[in-house]
Amino acid sequence: MNYLDHAATTPMRPEALAAYTAAHAAPGNPSSLHAGGRRARRVVEEARESLAADLGCRPSELIFTGGGTESDNLAVKGLYWARRAADPRRRRVLVSAVEHHAVLDPAHWLGQAQGAVVELLPVDSHGLVRQETLAEALAAGPDEVAVVSVMWANNEVGTLQPVRELAEICHAHGVPFHTDAVQALGQVPVSFADSGADALTVTAHKVGGPVGIGALLLRRGLTIAPLTHGGGQERDVRSGTLDAAGAAAFAAAASAAVRDLPAEAERLAALRDELVREIQTRVPTAVLNGAPPGPGRLPGNAHLSFPGCEGDSLLMLLDARGIECSTGSACTSGVARPSHVLLAMGASEQLARGSLRFSLGHTSTADDVAAVAEAIAPVVERARRAGALCGLTQP
Repeated sequence: MNYLDHAATTPMRPEALAAYTAAHAAPGNPSSLHAGGRRARRVVEEARESLAADLGCRPSELIFTGGGTESDNLAVKGLYWARRAADPRRRRVLVSAVEHHAVLDPAHWLGQAQGAVVELLPVDSHGLVRQETLAEALAAGPDEVAVVSVMWANNEVGTLQPVRELAEICHAHGVPFHTDAVQALGQVPVSFADSGADALTVTAHKVGGPVGIGALLLRRGLTIAPLTHGGGQERDVRSGTLDAAGAAAFAAAASAAVRDLPAEAERLAALRDELVREIQTRVPTAVLNGAPPGPGRLPGNAHLSFPGCEGDSLLMLLDARGIECSTGSACTSGVARPSHVLLAMGASEQLARGSLRFSLGHTSTADDVAAVAEAIAPVVERARRAGALCGLTQP
C-alpha cells in the first residue's frame, strides 16, 4: 500500500503509541483526588507543559478538546456568543471562503439559528486571503464584528495564509482572530505567541498522535462561552473527563514532529516536487492548484486537477492499484459536489470535480512517488474514457 493521505490522518508515531499505552496502564480520572487520580492529573499537566513549549504558548492558554472540529466550533461559537453578549451590535462573523467545514458550518449555523451575519472573505487564484480584503471588510463596520477566522494552512490545496498580518489587522479594529492550524502543525513552524492569534486550533492525529484529542489555544484574558457544561474542567471552558492517555500521546507526537520539522519539511518538499514533476510529465494537462511550491505552500501537499476526469473515478482507480489519496470533492447526502475551495479560487465546476490531493507525511518515501508516477497516466486515460461517456469531455 502507498499511503498519500496524511492530510486526512497520519499513522501514529512510535513515541505516541508508547506514551498512550503507558498512560493507559495506570487507571485514574484526572479529576479524582486519590493517588490514581493525582497520577493521571500529572500525566495531563506534563503533556500540557510539553505541548505549550512546542506550540509557543503558556500552559494556561492550552485547552484540551476532543479534536480539531470541537476546537473550531468552540472558537467560532464561543467567541461569537461572548462578544455578542457583551455588545449586541456584534453580529458579523468573517471567515475565509476556503475554510474547512469545521469552521464554515458552525459559522453558517450561527447565521441560521443565532442571527449572525456571516461574510465569506474572498480569496485569489492561489487560495490566499489578501490583507486588504480583510481590512476592507473590517472597516465596513468594525464595531459589528464578533470574530474573524482564517485557517493557517488550507487542508485541500496547501496554501499558507499570512496569519500574523491578518491578526494585526483584526487587533487594529479590536476584533479577536482565530486560526485553524490543524494542517500547519508539524509541517511549518507554529508559535501561538508569534502568530498574534487570539485562538488557535490543533489536533493530534495530523501529527502522528491518536484520533480523539486536540486543543484550542486561547489567549489569556479573552472571554469565551463554553459549548458544554458539566464538571468545569479546562478553565470552565470545556467540561468533560480529561483523556490522560490521549494527552500524553498528543504531546509525544507533537514533540517528535516539532523536533524533526526542519529536516522533515525539506524532505517532504523534495518528494512533493518530484511527485508533481512526474505527474505533469506523464499527464501534461494536469493543473497544480494552490500556491506555487515554496514558502507559501505546505511542503507535503500536492493538489492537482485532471481535465475531463471525475475525481471519484481517479480515486477508486488509484485505490485499486494500492495508492491511497483524497478526492477534491466532498460528498453530501450521496451527491458528489465540486470542492468549495477550488470554486472560491475561480476554478470551473468541471475542473474542480476532477481533482486529487496527494499529501505526504512522516512515513512517505520515494517508493510512494514512484508508484503514483507509474500509475497516473493509465488511470487518467481510463478515467477520461469514463468521463467521455458521461459527457465530461469529448472522446
